[in-house]
Amino acid sequence: MTNVHQGVEPHAAGLASRLNWLRAGVLGANDGIVSVAALVVGVAAATTDSHVILIAGVASLLAGAISMALGEYVSVSSQRDSERALIAKETWELANQPEEELAELAGFYQAKGLSAHTAELVAVELTRHDALAAHLEVELHIDAEDVSNPWHAAFASAISFTIGAALPLLAVLLPPPGLRIGATFLAVLVALVITGWLSAFLGNSPKPRAIARIVIGGLLALAVTYLIGTLIGGTV
Repeated sequence: MTNVHQGVEPHAAGLASRLNWLRAGVLGANDGIVSVAALVVGVAAATTDSHVILIAGVASLLAGAISMALGEYVSVSSQRDSERALIAKETWELANQPEEELAELAGFYQAKGLSAHTAELVAVELTRHDALAAHLEVELHIDAEDVSNPWHAAFASAISFTIGAALPLLAVLLPPPGLRIGATFLAVLVALVITGWLSAFLGNSPKPRAIARIVIGGLLALAVTYLIGTLIGGTV
């Protein structure tokens, strides 16, 4: 039992953490694709001035990346503070209420299906090895060695958003004016299909449904801003 606790569970927890970061990166890239594409398509529908489109696109990219990074930093900082508070509370309880905590740990394993005798043996063995880690894992599903890092979250979010946003920005600037809108729609369509597939793969959900949601939502956003840009451009 001790070997399982030491070998398998931390590995599984690390894998889950990596998948969560990867999933967040995919979602950040998707946000960058849709938000910047919608803006540059709207601007390109209103004007063919490459300088204006570039300024709008770069401003949107920078603002979005900063906003995403700040949001992730605040969110993960709050999560980290909560985790640290729970770790401190559990540490105090183990120092001041060892017998109650041992009985509580045994109770958790008994609730998982072990007999009372086996649950007590497991609790005693794990407590001797690392009482805090045992309680954090079973009670709170926290790894004291893997507390959330807000800076990692902020940088990952900003980078993924920037990569996603760069695609529509290049797609609208590189082709000649007459092909800009079509090229951007096509590039965004391909990118949304890829991010939809990845999000479904990482979330173990049906891929066609996930792809359809992302593609329909993204193209609808582009269509709305294109219509607005066309209307405004026609009145200027």
